[in-house]
Amino acid sequence: MPSAPRAAWKGFLKIGSVSCGVKIIGVVTEAEKIRFNILNRKTGNRVRSVYVDEETEDEVPTDQQQKGWEVDKGDFLPIDAEEIKALKLTSEHTLEVDEFVPVKDIDTRYLEKPYYLIPADKVALEPFTVLREAMEKTGMAARSCVVMYQHGHDVVIQPYGKGMLLSWLRPHNQVQAEKDVFKGIPAGKLDEDLIEVASILIDKKLTTFDPTHFEDKYEEALVELIDAKRKGKKPPVRKIEEPRKNVVNLADVLRKSLEAEGVKAPRKRKSKAA
Repeated sequence: MPSAPRAAWKGFLKIGSVSCGVKIIGVVTEAEKIRFNILNRKTGNRVRSVYVDEETEDEVPTDQQQKGWEVDKGDFLPIDAEEIKALKLTSEHTLEVDEFVPVKDIDTRYLEKPYYLIPADKVALEPFTVLREAMEKTGMAARSCVVMYQHGHDVVIQPYGKGMLLSWLRPHNQVQAEKDVFKGIPAGKLDEDLIEVASILIDKKLTTFDPTHFEDKYEEALVELIDAKRKGKKPPVRKIEEPRKNVVNLADVLRKSLEAEGVKAPRKRKSKAA
């Protein structure tokens, strides 16, 4: 097998009595991301962060640092790293599948961090491929738990191309219920003409989902800023068009948007006599 990017985790995928070696490789890379250092404005030298005792103001070396939970104001309960490490509730080296769920039933709000899952070696290739194909055929995703970065994470695993995609799952108590957010939105009958015009506008702008078009505009602006400063030029100024705050007539705005796309807006429907 060709060499793959560095694995974030290595272990075994286990489903019943079937197991195979696997690797987890991060989907997201920040290799091209611009990172800044903090400098002393007076000297231009780089500065570093240090932990300082709030009472004595003495610097605390790494081997003397400890986590603590504030029981009351100014009263802390010390927690050792070893005590936290002992809390791991699953094997560090096994992805044991507890259950399967239909892929179509996965609530995307709970998907957090994606990773690629691939066979670890040639020996694992056949059982890995068989499991992936079976999941693909049945439209199922696997539920499991993995220990990464000294922390247990619930995960969902689904077929993806020639491999699989493993995603961390957010705990339920970290997801805000939509009913609490949407409760202020009134439910009323809408003008069918407006919906028809808006639907035509949407259809006119229909395209395919192409991530290659997604760009980090802020990162691009940072590159331009750095490049200009290196050349001794003035930083570029980007003009931002302010959106209109008030829509006087939604129907007119929709129709004008449609005409701008080269499509004639449909005539308004005649109201039915009472």
